[in-house]
Amino acid sequence: MAKKLAATQSDSSSPSSSENLQGSTASQVPSKAKGESKKRKAPTQDEDNDEKPKLRNRATKKSKVEATQDGQTTFVAAKKATSTRVTAKDLDLAPLQERTQDSNLRVGAHVSTAGGVQNAIPNLLHIGANAFAMFLKNQRKWTNAPLDSKLATLFVDGCKKHNIDVGSCCLPHGSYLVNLAHPEETRKKQAYGSFLDDLTRCHTLGIKLYNFHPGNSNASTREDGIKNIAENINCAHKDPATGEVIPVLETMASLGNTIGGTFKDIADIIKLVENKDRIGVCIDTCHIFAAGYDVRTPEAYAATMQDFDNIIGLKYLKALHVNDSKALLQSCRDLHARIGTGYLGLRAFHNIVNDQRLHGLPMVLETPIDIMRDGKKVEDKAIWAREIKLLEKLVGMDVESEEFKTLEKDLYEEGLSERERVGDQVDRKKKKDAAEKVPRKKKSKKEAKKKFKENVDEEDEDEEEEE
Repeated sequence: MAKKLAATQSDSSSPSSSENLQGSTASQVPSKAKGESKKRKAPTQDEDNDEKPKLRNRATKKSKVEATQDGQTTFVAAKKATSTRVTAKDLDLAPLQERTQDSNLRVGAHVSTAGGVQNAIPNLLHIGANAFAMFLKNQRKWTNAPLDSKLATLFVDGCKKHNIDVGSCCLPHGSYLVNLAHPEETRKKQAYGSFLDDLTRCHTLGIKLYNFHPGNSNASTREDGIKNIAENINCAHKDPATGEVIPVLETMASLGNTIGGTFKDIADIIKLVENKDRIGVCIDTCHIFAAGYDVRTPEAYAATMQDFDNIIGLKYLKALHVNDSKALLQSCRDLHARIGTGYLGLRAFHNIVNDQRLHGLPMVLETPIDIMRDGKKVEDKAIWAREIKLLEKLVGMDVESEEFKTLEKDLYEEGLSERERVGDQVDRKKKKDAAEKVPRKKKSKKEAKKKFKENVDEEDEDEEEEE
């Protein structure tokens, strides 16, 4: 039953050669006059997913410049010129939990690539993950530096060293800016360029799956939006730089103009994709629950998975995002909760991890890990480490056992206040929306005048009583 994860090197795992991001440069800057304060500007910290290597300053020889003060010629030592060289920020993190080598599941989380894509490896080892997601570049910027070949080599070598089959366990996440459904040529070209660049990076790193949000039809009809998404995928498939990378459509929480909130949306895109071998789907458990698909009981889970198979086809299911939900069923609210603490509950995840059809697929946690420490909000990666072990532990566990019941009860109580807070928000919004939809009866001029006179008479009576 259980099998050890084996490392397999993809033909595309060797990174392509590219120019270094920065070469060695030198410049001379005159020093400030004596007495002036010298302040070194603090370096700005790159966003979590910016693929920019750290720069280390190296001094060069001092130079002298001639200066004239009050008719006297003096020589002042110039400020040290510097050159820069690329240095990768390598992490050395002690594991919070050891990776399970004999699990039927491939569970992990969305890890940081701060300091370079190669740092995804120590970050996933830190939490004991057998699967992972990451951003390939800054997900909130259109313009990014190209993938550095040295950092790509470090990533590939790290996967080999730690027995990580990146082709089947890694699920990078696309940029939040990209909307492949957009019809306007300039924006369409911009979105496609970012999409194609990510697929190319995946191919360079030996990654086979690439997850992205389908898009929205705010600027077009739903049918046209779906058509545009499929056309972009077909175009990317024909580019040799993308190799055999599979674009993976993520299920969405919202309805309305958002594409992907129903299984039919996903199926309609796949129908228009020419190469059916290079398209897949990622089920986000929080999203489908918010969109109205229930998985909390064995019966509800079986019905939802049957719907998925009938409408889309289980053969297209390539990965899962495993998140609980702070919002109610069919709330259309994308609010992730820690496993077992939301409205999905622990039983839903017991149903998922014990479905043998899903064994071997990457299951990626996107659960919140922020905690308050010394008055500041910080990330606690130990939460992910515990949740990975929890999901692995649920395989084969009897739901009627005291162990399961205790776990279920403790997690349910842990999330009670947050569920109630968000539940109240959703209820208030529903009531507000319902009230706004009720048409107000227009009063005739005669009724309005009568009401106005009644109000004036009441005010006069109140004034007389006060006197």
